[in-house]
Amino acid sequence: MPQTKPIVSIENVVASASVDQRIDLNVITQTFPDVEYHPDQFPGLVFRIKSPKTATLIFSSGKMVCTGAKSEEQSIKAVRSVVQTLRKGGIKIKKDAVIVIQNMVASANLGGKIHLEQAARSLPRSMYEPEQFPGLIHRMLDPKTVILLFASGKLVCTGAKKESDVYRSVHNLHTLLEEKKLMIYES
Repeated sequence: MPQTKPIVSIENVVASASVDQRIDLNVITQTFPDVEYHPDQFPGLVFRIKSPKTATLIFSSGKMVCTGAKSEEQSIKAVRSVVQTLRKGGIKIKKDAVIVIQNMVASANLGGKIHLEQAARSLPRSMYEPEQFPGLIHRMLDPKTVILLFASGKLVCTGAKKESDVYRSVHNLHTLLEEKKLMIYES
């Protein structure tokens, strides 16, 4: 059992969504002057909301990408809120959005320092080239995530599609580091 309990914080959740119909982005621009839309530079419209603080890209195909949420729940709430706001503004959207979480990025602190050189030698699917990047890159198979691990004991976990996978990834790696005696705790 690990000596410390990692402190995990979900930093960003990316969700894709579709309302399964075409949307006229120019009409949205006329109705909502705060949106960002530069079709000559990028085909999507940026629709920002304050709560939860997110940015949703809306494409004319009816597909959307929501970023900036700090949980699955917030991400889903944000997309629903955008669709509801569009409807209130007179944009006819027949169906509710079908929302799928695509990626989660989390940071964590394991509460101790790590021997990265030794970790690189003993952890499978790991890469450590300190001249190029100060962190060890560990590819976990189950759950399928990528973890950037730093000597300070801090890490970034990416690729999870569920919050439980973030916690499981961090726990699995922490346990593995402890078992291989790669954690250093200052007493």
